Amino acid sequence: MASFLERASSNSKVHLAATAIASGAVVAGAILGFQRLRREERIHQLKDSIPSLLDEGEAWRRMNSFGGASNENKEDLRNELLARRAQAGDYDDELILEQLARNRVFLTPEGLDKLRNSFVVIVGCGGVGSHCTAALARSGVSKIRLIDFDQVTLSSLNRHAVATLADVGSPKVHCLQKRLLAIAPWVHFDLRQEKFWDQAADELLAPWKGGRKPDYVVDAIDNIDTKVALLKYCHDHKLPVISSMGAGCKSDPTRIMVGDIGTSTDDGLSRSTRRRLKLLGITKGIPTVYSTEKTAEGKAELLPLPEDEFQKGKVGDLGVLPDFRVRILPVLGTMPAVFGYTAANHIILSVTGYPHDYVPAKGRDKMYEGLLAAVQGGEERILRHMTSGDASITMGLRVPMTPGDTAFLAEEIFKGRSAITGLTTRLTLVRWRKPASSILVRIGEGSNEQKSSNVKLHDLVCMTKEEGIRHDKEVLRGDKKPEDIYDSTTIEKVEALLKDTAKYEKYR
Repeated sequence: MASFLERASSNSKVHLAATAIASGAVVAGAILGFQRLRREERIHQLKDSIPSLLDEGEAWRRMNSFGGASNENKEDLRNELLARRAQAGDYDDELILEQLARNRVFLTPEGLDKLRNSFVVIVGCGGVGSHCTAALARSGVSKIRLIDFDQVTLSSLNRHAVATLADVGSPKVHCLQKRLLAIAPWVHFDLRQEKFWDQAADELLAPWKGGRKPDYVVDAIDNIDTKVALLKYCHDHKLPVISSMGAGCKSDPTRIMVGDIGTSTDDGLSRSTRRRLKLLGITKGIPTVYSTEKTAEGKAELLPLPEDEFQKGKVGDLGVLPDFRVRILPVLGTMPAVFGYTAANHIILSVTGYPHDYVPAKGRDKMYEGLLAAVQGGEERILRHMTSGDASITMGLRVPMTPGDTAFLAEEIFKGRSAITGLTTRLTLVRWRKPASSILVRIGEGSNEQKSSNVKLHDLVCMTKEEGIRHDKEVLRGDKKPEDIYDSTTIEKVEALLKDTAKYEKYR
């Protein structure tokens, strides 16, 4: 070993190789060090180019970017001035790419470019919406529109992504912009401090300056009417949207998933949204963040409005806005963040084209169409029976229903099973009670005549085909009433389900 080292030390080639390696290491270190110093120098130059607020006396109190007298601290105002420079293009792109380096490696340069050029609208800037916005801004989305009417409250601080005590009382949209500009000053924000409503949808979801339509819309609303209006608008106008369902009363992050609206279950907001959308003919096609966690003894539940609050006036007058909830939602602060980051993750993958699996819908369209055909056939049989077998009267008869209506009944009201026996095979929909008068509705005359049935959703009950045949023979075309052939428990259950149907049917 010693002789080998002696020979190597006397070999000129070894000396040259060692010298080359050492020189290469020194040069590489010098280059990397120089690049690092240059980056730091560019950052310092950019910050130093902003006038010192300490030299401006009280000038920093004049106006902020929201059009009012500023009560922000000097660091916030320095961040705002830096953002103005960055958004005007006076910010080294290499610095941005360095900040987004991990995303760039993961998504590829082409994918990151798509994300940086994208435009996302966030509707609702509370717990879910704030975390979603923060994740998108940190990941490179450069155009973000924030829509929310509300202000930061003390109770917001357990779940909001960026709000501090200093932000209490300030609009949520302004709070998000102010805090996120300190992280990603190149992001362009469009703030809309107002409630989303269907009549303002064209303006609130309008293209960005230059005509770019939203690449994605985030529904982070917890009010059912507003939520359904937003999702219906996006569906009708083919705007990509992802909807966050209820994070309240949830505690298990392993149960949160992304799936189609037709698969979301197990919380009141999800169930009500799905039912209302089905009544509007929308049964699938909207990705949704939801939890499969089921309630159980000892778990949190929606709290009622305290009695002393009722004494202050009508419940509808107690909310911040009309029709907004006034009950207290028990929310574990971590859960809205998981919902928000899940929504942001889905948007990032979708916009960049990164491969991702999507939970399939239930795939029962043929069943819903078959149920609609069953209703059509049942109405024709009843009408022929009421007209002593006149087959001509049923020619051209229509029923005022869609496959979406039958999907709503089968899935949401009857849970995919017979109301009589609970069986789940060979299902059909039949009238519960025999019509007291003609079911025929006629409009027009001659070749322009239109004939339809007056059947309503709350007239129909889900049964197996065998049960339906018996019910049709003995009740609908016979002389018996449901009370004559079913026990009292079944009667009470069916009547309760029909009342539930009528409650939701008014939203058609």
